[in-house]
Amino acid sequence: MQGELKVYELERFKACYCGLCRALGKKYGLCARFALSYELVFLSMLLWERDTPLEIKRGRCFAAPFRKKKYCAQNPILDACAGYNVILTWWKLRDSIADASFFKSIPHRVAALLLRRAYRKASRENSGFETAAKQSLIELNEFEKDGNAVSLDSAADKFARILVCVSEGVSSESVKRAMSEMLYHLGRWIYILDAFDDYTGDISSGRFNAVAIRYPPENDSLSEAGKDRIETTLAHSNNLVCLAFELLPENLWSQTVRNTIYLGMPDVTARVLSGKWPPKEPR
Repeated sequence: MQGELKVYELERFKACYCGLCRALGKKYGLCARFALSYELVFLSMLLWERDTPLEIKRGRCFAAPFRKKKYCAQNPILDACAGYNVILTWWKLRDSIADASFFKSIPHRVAALLLRRAYRKASRENSGFETAAKQSLIELNEFEKDGNAVSLDSAADKFARILVCVSEGVSSESVKRAMSEMLYHLGRWIYILDAFDDYTGDISSGRFNAVAIRYPPENDSLSEAGKDRIETTLAHSNNLVCLAFELLPENLWSQTVRNTIYLGMPDVTARVLSGKWPPKEPR
């Protein structure tokens, strides 16, 4: 999605990325920095309070120690998203461990062991989010293990509600409603697109795939009719993300978020559906 950002927006996006990475390291230790995800950077920009200033600093990064990089100074939004990042990564690792054989799960077990102390601290500091996210993930896991599960919408719903948990800390009720709606359809879009992208691999390995259950393979691949329906439902959620976003108050990241959801999300959808994801790196 970075390709849809203007130069100054991309520079600020990178500063937010580095700022969240530093918040992870400062609050939860070096290992937590490896859990950093672009999704939580996006959420940081979305949750940014209007009266929170953007303070850009320069410093050395442990991943590139020989040159200084710009980064957003630590603030309550980045601290909160750092905690969310650790919690979601922990439960993703636990899910991977449960789904894999012992030997295949060893890398995930090692990562979970390294992240355990950070997770315990993050869950204490964000107990409401941790409880809600854990419950949603348990429900999703139970649904995926149910051999009679046939509803793509139900699976996507359970995943989407994990992102909705992020809006619990929003004080204004009207803003919270719009934020919840936006995050719900963003989560739904992520889940369905990810399931589509994993379609062939999940079928060959026998893993659960909600798209494959809803649209069984024809000649080991998704039918064109099924693909068209997936494209339609993804566009529907993308449109609802945009509509809900326009109900939110503007902040200093609004234009970056707007470019991401109006231009970046449709571009990613088109690339994934056409088999051209991830994009090739320029030579």
